[in-house]
Amino acid sequence: MAQTLYTACTCEWKTDVMNDSAVARRNKTYFVTGATGYLGSRLVRLLCESGAKVYCLIRNTSNLVRISELESQITQVRSDSLDYETFFAGKAVDCVVHCATDYGRKITSPLSVIESNLILPLKLLHGAYCAGVPVFINTDTVLDKRINGYSLSKHQFSQWLETYSNRIAGINVALQHFYGPGDDQTKFATHIIAALLRNDERIALTPGEQKRDFIFIDDVVQALMEIVDKSAALGVGYHDFQVGTGRTVSIRDFVEAAKRICGNSQTLLDFGAIKYRDGEIMDIETDLSKMASIDWKPRYSLEVGLRLTIQEMVAVLS
Repeated sequence: MAQTLYTACTCEWKTDVMNDSAVARRNKTYFVTGATGYLGSRLVRLLCESGAKVYCLIRNTSNLVRISELESQITQVRSDSLDYETFFAGKAVDCVVHCATDYGRKITSPLSVIESNLILPLKLLHGAYCAGVPVFINTDTVLDKRINGYSLSKHQFSQWLETYSNRIAGINVALQHFYGPGDDQTKFATHIIAALLRNDERIALTPGEQKRDFIFIDDVVQALMEIVDKSAALGVGYHDFQVGTGRTVSIRDFVEAAKRICGNSQTLLDFGAIKYRDGEIMDIETDLSKMASIDWKPRYSLEVGLRLTIQEMVAVLS
Protein backbone atom coordinates (compact mmCIF):
# COMPACT_ATOMS: atom_id res chain seq x y z
CA MET A 1 0.00 0.00 0.00
CA ALA A 2 1.44 3.34 -1.03
CA GLN A 3 1.14 6.29 1.30
CA THR A 4 2.94 9.61 1.48
CA LEU A 5 3.70 10.64 5.07
CA TYR A 6 2.14 9.09 8.11
CA THR A 7 2.28 9.98 11.78
CA ALA A 8 0.28 7.38 13.63
CA CYS A 9 2.28 5.17 15.96
CA THR A 10 -0.06 2.55 17.33
CA CYS A 11 2.05 -0.42 18.40
CA GLU A 12 3.40 -0.88 21.91
CA TRP A 13 5.80 -3.59 22.97
CA LYS A 14 4.47 -6.08 25.48
CA THR A 15 6.94 -5.71 28.32
CA ASP A 16 6.04 -9.05 29.89
CA VAL A 17 6.88 -10.83 26.62
CA MET A 18 10.11 -8.89 26.22
CA ASN A 19 11.12 -9.73 29.78
CA ASP A 20 10.40 -13.42 29.27
CA SER A 21 12.48 -13.34 26.10
CA ALA A 22 15.34 -11.61 27.89
CA VAL A 23 15.35 -14.31 30.55
CA ALA A 24 15.49 -17.00 27.86
CA ARG A 25 18.46 -15.29 26.20
CA ARG A 26 20.56 -15.54 29.36
CA ASN A 27 20.96 -19.25 28.81
CA LYS A 28 21.89 -18.97 25.12
CA THR A 29 25.00 -18.28 23.08
CA TYR A 30 24.96 -16.13 19.95
CA PHE A 31 27.51 -15.59 17.19
CA VAL A 32 27.10 -12.20 15.50
CA THR A 33 28.84 -10.81 12.42
CA GLY A 34 28.83 -7.11 11.60
CA ALA A 35 28.98 -6.34 15.32
CA THR A 36 30.95 -3.15 14.70
CA GLY A 37 28.42 -1.90 12.15
CA TYR A 38 25.35 0.25 12.57
CA LEU A 39 22.77 -2.55 12.81
CA GLY A 40 24.93 -5.30 14.32
CA SER A 41 26.23 -3.17 17.19
CA ARG A 42 22.70 -2.35 18.31
CA LEU A 43 21.70 -6.00 18.19
CA VAL A 44 24.76 -7.00 20.21
CA ARG A 45 23.97 -4.34 22.82
CA LEU A 46 20.47 -5.77 23.38
CA LEU A 47 21.81 -9.31 23.60
CA CYS A 48 24.39 -8.24 26.18
CA GLU A 49 21.79 -6.35 28.19
CA SER A 50 19.79 -9.57 28.53
CA GLY A 51 22.84 -11.45 29.80
CA ALA A 52 23.41 -13.64 26.74
CA LYS A 53 26.84 -14.95 25.81
CA VAL A 54 27.89 -13.24 22.57
CA TYR A 55 30.71 -14.05 20.18
CA CYS A 56 31.46 -11.20 17.74
CA LEU A 57 33.31 -11.81 14.49
CA ILE A 58 35.83 -8.98 14.15
CA ARG A 59 38.27 -8.09 11.39
CA ASN A 60 41.74 -6.85 12.34
CA THR A 61 40.90 -3.59 10.57
CA SER A 62 37.50 -3.12 12.24
CA ASN A 63 36.72 0.10 14.08
CA LEU A 64 35.42 -0.95 17.52
CA VAL A 65 34.04 2.44 18.56
CA ARG A 66 30.40 1.33 18.36
CA ILE A 67 30.96 -1.55 20.79
CA SER A 68 33.77 -0.10 22.91
CA GLU A 69 31.64 -0.08 26.05
CA LEU A 70 30.69 -3.74 25.47
CA GLU A 71 34.20 -5.18 25.13
CA SER A 72 34.10 -6.75 28.61
CA GLN A 73 30.75 -8.42 27.84
CA ILE A 74 31.54 -9.98 24.48
CA THR A 75 34.08 -12.45 23.16
CA GLN A 76 35.88 -11.18 20.09
CA VAL A 77 36.62 -13.74 17.40
CA ARG A 78 39.14 -12.59 14.81
CA SER A 79 38.04 -13.50 11.30
CA ASP A 80 41.51 -13.54 9.75
CA SER A 81 42.49 -17.17 9.05
CA LEU A 82 39.63 -18.48 11.22
CA ASP A 83 38.65 -22.11 10.63
CA TYR A 84 34.88 -21.92 11.07
CA GLU A 85 34.30 -25.67 11.23
CA THR A 86 36.83 -26.05 14.05
CA PHE A 87 35.48 -23.02 15.89
CA PHE A 88 31.83 -24.12 15.90
CA ALA A 89 32.75 -27.73 16.68
CA GLY A 90 34.27 -26.54 19.94
CA LYS A 91 31.50 -24.11 20.96
CA ALA A 92 27.86 -24.63 21.90
CA VAL A 93 26.37 -21.84 19.78
CA ASP A 94 22.58 -21.63 19.68
CA CYS A 95 22.19 -19.07 16.90
CA VAL A 96 24.27 -17.29 14.27
CA VAL A 97 23.12 -13.80 13.24
CA HIS A 98 24.86 -12.57 10.09
CA CYS A 99 24.65 -8.76 9.88
CA ALA A 100 27.94 -7.99 8.10
CA THR A 101 27.45 -6.33 4.71
CA ASP A 102 29.55 -4.68 2.03
CA TYR A 103 27.45 -2.22 0.04
CA GLY A 104 30.15 -1.82 -2.59
CA ARG A 105 30.13 1.97 -2.41
CA LYS A 106 33.89 2.49 -2.13
CA ILE A 107 35.24 0.11 -4.76
CA THR A 108 35.04 -0.48 -8.51
CA SER A 109 35.73 -4.23 -8.49
CA PRO A 110 32.95 -6.64 -7.43
CA LEU A 111 35.43 -9.08 -5.86
CA SER A 112 35.42 -7.45 -2.42
CA VAL A 113 31.62 -7.41 -2.37
CA ILE A 114 31.48 -11.08 -3.37
CA GLU A 115 34.02 -11.97 -0.69
CA SER A 116 32.10 -10.13 2.05
CA ASN A 117 28.52 -10.93 1.03
CA LEU A 118 28.86 -14.43 -0.38
CA ILE A 119 32.16 -16.22 0.34
CA LEU A 120 32.59 -15.23 4.00
CA PRO A 121 28.99 -16.00 5.06
CA LEU A 122 29.08 -19.26 3.09
CA LYS A 123 32.15 -20.36 5.06
CA LEU A 124 30.35 -19.33 8.23
CA LEU A 125 27.17 -21.17 7.23
CA HIS A 126 29.03 -24.34 6.30
CA GLY A 127 30.96 -24.38 9.57
CA ALA A 128 27.80 -23.81 11.63
CA TYR A 129 25.89 -26.43 9.64
CA CYS A 130 28.57 -29.09 10.10
CA ALA A 131 28.72 -28.42 13.85
CA GLY A 132 24.95 -28.70 14.27
CA VAL A 133 24.21 -25.07 15.13
CA PRO A 134 20.38 -25.07 15.02
CA VAL A 135 19.66 -21.54 13.75
CA PHE A 136 21.27 -19.29 11.13
CA ILE A 137 19.76 -15.82 10.61
CA ASN A 138 20.83 -13.81 7.58
CA THR A 139 20.12 -10.13 7.01
CA ASP A 140 19.25 -9.62 3.36
CA THR A 141 17.99 -6.74 1.21
CA VAL A 142 14.66 -6.23 -0.54
CA LEU A 143 16.49 -4.80 -3.57
CA ASP A 144 16.13 -6.72 -6.81
CA LYS A 145 19.19 -8.85 -7.59
CA ARG A 146 19.63 -7.01 -10.91
CA ILE A 147 20.26 -3.61 -9.30
CA ASN A 148 23.97 -4.03 -8.55
CA GLY A 149 26.67 -6.39 -7.30
CA TYR A 150 25.59 -5.86 -3.69
CA SER A 151 22.00 -6.98 -4.25
CA LEU A 152 23.11 -9.86 -6.49
CA SER A 153 25.59 -11.20 -3.92
CA LYS A 154 22.99 -10.96 -1.14
CA HIS A 155 20.47 -12.83 -3.28
CA GLN A 156 22.99 -15.55 -4.11
CA PHE A 157 23.75 -16.17 -0.44
CA SER A 158 20.05 -16.43 0.40
CA GLN A 159 19.86 -19.26 -2.15
CA TRP A 160 22.73 -21.06 -0.43
CA LEU A 161 21.03 -20.56 2.92
CA GLU A 162 17.91 -22.23 1.54
CA THR A 163 20.03 -25.14 0.28
CA TYR A 164 21.57 -25.64 3.72
CA SER A 165 18.21 -25.47 5.51
CA ASN A 166 17.52 -29.18 5.36
CA ARG A 167 18.95 -29.62 8.89
CA ILE A 168 18.78 -26.15 10.38
CA ALA A 169 16.38 -23.23 10.71
CA GLY A 170 17.66 -21.01 7.91
CA ILE A 171 16.06 -17.61 8.38
CA ASN A 172 16.42 -14.93 5.72
CA VAL A 173 15.43 -11.41 6.79
CA ALA A 174 15.06 -8.99 3.87
CA LEU A 175 15.32 -5.44 5.19
CA GLN A 176 13.79 -2.34 3.71
CA HIS A 177 15.64 0.99 3.76
CA PHE A 178 16.49 1.57 7.40
CA TYR A 179 17.74 4.87 8.74
CA GLY A 180 18.40 6.59 12.05
CA PRO A 181 20.84 8.60 14.16
CA GLY A 182 24.46 7.53 14.10
CA ASP A 183 24.38 5.87 10.69
CA ASP A 184 27.15 6.26 8.14
CA GLN A 185 26.77 9.45 6.09
CA THR A 186 27.27 7.47 2.90
CA LYS A 187 23.71 6.17 3.43
CA PHE A 188 21.00 8.06 1.55
CA ALA A 189 18.89 9.32 4.47
CA THR A 190 21.83 10.40 6.64
CA HIS A 191 23.59 12.01 3.68
CA ILE A 192 20.52 14.08 2.83
CA ILE A 193 19.93 15.17 6.44
CA ALA A 194 23.58 16.15 6.92
CA ALA A 195 23.48 18.28 3.76
CA LEU A 196 20.29 19.96 4.92
CA LEU A 197 21.70 20.70 8.37
CA ARG A 198 24.76 22.26 6.73
CA ASN A 199 22.45 24.39 4.59
CA ASP A 200 24.19 23.21 1.44
CA GLU A 201 23.38 25.41 -1.51
CA ARG A 202 22.09 22.52 -3.65
CA ILE A 203 21.40 18.80 -3.49
CA ALA A 204 21.36 17.00 -6.84
CA LEU A 205 18.65 14.34 -6.95
CA THR A 206 16.80 12.09 -9.35
CA PRO A 207 13.22 13.13 -10.22
CA GLY A 208 12.32 11.40 -6.94
CA GLU A 209 9.22 9.55 -8.12
CA GLN A 210 10.50 6.15 -7.02
CA LYS A 211 8.85 4.90 -3.82
CA ARG A 212 10.63 3.27 -0.91
CA ASP A 213 9.70 1.86 2.47
CA PHE A 214 11.81 3.75 5.03
CA ILE A 215 11.96 2.12 8.47
CA PHE A 216 13.51 3.55 11.64
CA ILE A 217 16.52 1.67 13.03
CA ASP A 218 14.92 0.88 16.41
CA ASP A 219 12.08 -0.92 14.64
CA VAL A 220 14.55 -2.99 12.62
CA VAL A 221 16.49 -4.03 15.73
CA GLN A 222 13.33 -4.98 17.59
CA ALA A 223 12.15 -6.98 14.58
CA LEU A 224 15.44 -8.88 14.52
CA MET A 225 15.21 -9.53 18.26
CA GLU A 226 11.69 -10.88 17.81
CA ILE A 227 12.95 -13.24 15.11
CA VAL A 228 15.94 -14.26 17.24
CA ASP A 229 13.68 -15.05 20.20
CA LYS A 230 11.26 -17.14 18.14
CA SER A 231 13.79 -18.69 15.75
CA ALA A 232 14.09 -22.07 17.47
CA ALA A 233 10.32 -22.51 17.43
CA LEU A 234 10.24 -22.04 13.66
CA GLY A 235 11.91 -25.40 13.17
CA VAL A 236 14.10 -26.84 10.45
CA GLY A 237 13.62 -25.33 7.01
CA TYR A 238 13.94 -22.08 5.13
CA HIS A 239 12.01 -19.13 6.53
CA ASP A 240 11.78 -15.86 4.64
CA PHE A 241 10.84 -12.61 6.42
CA GLN A 242 10.52 -9.07 5.15
CA VAL A 243 10.95 -6.15 7.53
CA GLY A 244 9.61 -2.68 6.77
CA THR A 245 6.68 -0.46 7.66
CA GLY A 246 4.44 -1.75 4.89
CA ARG A 247 4.02 1.80 3.60
CA THR A 248 5.93 3.45 0.78
CA VAL A 249 6.81 7.10 0.30
CA SER A 250 8.36 8.76 -2.72
CA ILE A 251 11.95 9.90 -2.53
CA ARG A 252 10.73 13.42 -3.25
CA ASP A 253 8.32 13.37 -0.29
CA PHE A 254 10.97 11.88 1.99
CA VAL A 255 13.55 14.56 1.15
CA GLU A 256 11.01 17.38 1.35
CA ALA A 257 9.87 16.13 4.77
CA ALA A 258 13.47 16.04 5.99
CA LYS A 259 14.00 19.60 4.74
CA ARG A 260 10.86 20.80 6.55
CA ILE A 261 11.81 19.16 9.84
CA CYS A 262 15.36 20.52 9.58
CA GLY A 263 13.90 24.00 9.26
CA ASN A 264 15.92 24.50 6.09
CA SER A 265 14.71 27.26 3.76
CA GLN A 266 17.94 27.71 1.79
CA THR A 267 18.95 24.44 0.12
CA LEU A 268 17.76 23.88 -3.44
CA LEU A 269 16.41 20.38 -3.92
CA ASP A 270 17.37 19.87 -7.54
CA PHE A 271 15.05 17.04 -8.53
CA GLY A 272 15.87 15.68 -11.97
CA ALA A 273 19.53 16.68 -11.92
CA ILE A 274 20.47 12.99 -11.79
CA LYS A 275 19.05 10.39 -14.15
CA TYR A 276 17.51 7.21 -12.81
CA ARG A 277 20.00 4.34 -12.81
CA ASP A 278 19.52 1.55 -15.31
CA GLY A 279 16.87 -0.88 -14.15
CA GLU A 280 15.60 1.48 -11.45
CA ILE A 281 12.77 -0.09 -9.46
CA MET A 282 10.01 2.47 -9.00
CA ASP A 283 8.18 0.83 -6.10
CA ILE A 284 9.29 -1.74 -3.52
CA GLU A 285 6.52 -3.01 -1.29
CA THR A 286 6.88 -5.09 1.87
CA ASP A 287 5.08 -8.31 2.70
CA LEU A 288 4.67 -8.16 6.48
CA SER A 289 2.55 -11.32 6.82
CA LYS A 290 5.40 -13.39 8.29
CA MET A 291 6.29 -10.63 10.77
CA ALA A 292 2.64 -10.35 11.76
CA SER A 293 2.64 -14.10 12.45
CA ILE A 294 5.23 -13.52 15.21
CA ASP A 295 3.33 -10.51 16.62
CA TRP A 296 5.62 -7.73 15.42
CA LYS A 297 4.60 -4.34 14.06
CA PRO A 298 6.63 -1.15 13.53
CA ARG A 299 6.35 1.49 16.25
CA TYR A 300 7.76 4.59 14.62
CA SER A 301 6.10 6.71 11.96
CA LEU A 302 8.26 8.36 9.33
CA GLU A 303 7.63 11.76 10.89
CA VAL A 304 8.74 10.58 14.34
CA GLY A 305 11.73 8.66 12.99
CA LEU A 306 12.97 11.64 11.01
CA ARG A 307 12.57 13.97 13.98
CA LEU A 308 14.53 11.65 16.26
CA THR A 309 17.28 11.26 13.67
CA ILE A 310 17.54 14.98 13.01
CA GLN A 311 17.48 15.89 16.70
CA GLU A 312 20.44 13.63 17.46
CA MET A 313 22.38 14.76 14.41
CA VAL A 314 21.86 18.39 15.45
CA ALA A 315 23.16 17.55 18.94
CA VAL A 316 26.25 15.86 17.49
CA LEU A 317 26.99 18.71 15.10
CA SER A 318 26.49 21.48 17.66
